[in-house]
Amino acid sequence: MRLASLFSIHPSRFTKARTMHTLSTADRDATRDSMIEADGLCKYYGSFIATEDISFSVPRGQIVAFLGPNGAGKSTTMKMLTGYLAPSAGIARIAGYNMSTDRLAGAARLGYLPENGPLYPDMTPRSLLEFFADARGLKGPRRAERIEAVVDQCELGSVIGKAIGKLSKGYRQRVGMAQVLLHEPDVLILDEPTSGLDPNQIRGVRDTIRRLGEQKTILLSTHILQEVEALADRVILISEGRMRFDGTPLELRAGGRGLDERFHELTRGVSV
Repeated sequence: MRLASLFSIHPSRFTKARTMHTLSTADRDATRDSMIEADGLCKYYGSFIATEDISFSVPRGQIVAFLGPNGAGKSTTMKMLTGYLAPSAGIARIAGYNMSTDRLAGAARLGYLPENGPLYPDMTPRSLLEFFADARGLKGPRRAERIEAVVDQCELGSVIGKAIGKLSKGYRQRVGMAQVLLHEPDVLILDEPTSGLDPNQIRGVRDTIRRLGEQKTILLSTHILQEVEALADRVILISEGRMRFDGTPLELRAGGRGLDERFHELTRGVSV
């Protein structure tokens, strides 16, 4: 990341950011069926550039790894995509809905799991799911059906009555995933879903994501290179707030080089 020059914070910058970005051929082809769209997204804090001109489109049914070193702007971009953070310039769309002007409609199609999800340690998984079901407006038989469905989907039956604060981090991640899935969203945005987990817990979360990827569009951020090969149909890599690569895992390894070598090359050795 870097500091903007005095010239770069002129109002004309924002117009430029909206108009000069270009989508890849794959993005243009997918636009008609796009479930996640970043259209020239920028975020500035005074003269500091968090992200600049982030543009991509994710079609229905694709799992995309959002790769980059720590501090690259992954979480900032995800927050703009979900409507949690207003962009300085550009447009974020979920299932075609502008997340700045039509956020509620977009949120109805979206499940968002931040890196540190909204869990209450004194609640049990069941009471937390009931709370979020009420917040989502689920009622009657559908409320009970959806709670039981996500408990089964995320394999929470053995801990359903235990306090969340006493669960392992792996189970807490499953509880977070369950509440994200309650309203059957078409789009999932997952921020570092395997961060801090042990190898067995990582395997469990990855298995869950693979199953979900059969029906849903998923964007998951990571700086773990193994996640790319294990989960992703496509890789978007950013560094210092800018896009550096957009393609398949095979294309990322172009020339027979390993992912770690390509990561280092594309991020210019920025520390992870």
